[in-house]
Amino acid sequence: MRKVITIKQPFASLIAAGLKEYEFRTWKTNYRGEILIHAGKSIDKVAMKKFECFRLDYPTGCIIAKAELTDCVPVTENMKGELREKNFLVYSGTTENVGWNGYGFKLENVETVEPVFVNGMLGLWEYNLADVSNNI
Repeated sequence: MRKVITIKQPFASLIAAGLKEYEFRTWKTNYRGEILIHAGKSIDKVAMKKFECFRLDYPTGCIIAKAELTDCVPVTENMKGELREKNFLVYSGTTENVGWNGYGFKLENVETVEPVFVNGMLGLWEYNLADVSNNI
């Protein structure tokens, strides 16, 4: 069983492409380790327009990447400023800013995988990939 997090598009693809290193949530987690990135079925249309310059694929309803969840930190004003300096386009002015009041899940060592189509869930969830693919 592998831990999975469902993320709305285009944010899941930004993570898979290495452009977004934090996922923001209103809740914290003590989990550290490998996590699969699931692109949910819902799409933030405003953000999709904003990020069209990256020319990424934005699949929905599938696992698209794996990463290491290495930390979960409270979002501070200092952190917001540092992230905006690092990548202003990705870390400013999207509807995802609701999560800016919670926690940042630090994602490292991100790798794309062949898509595995599966329904997502809320929170961290588990999925058995034993019969699906050796690519993950």
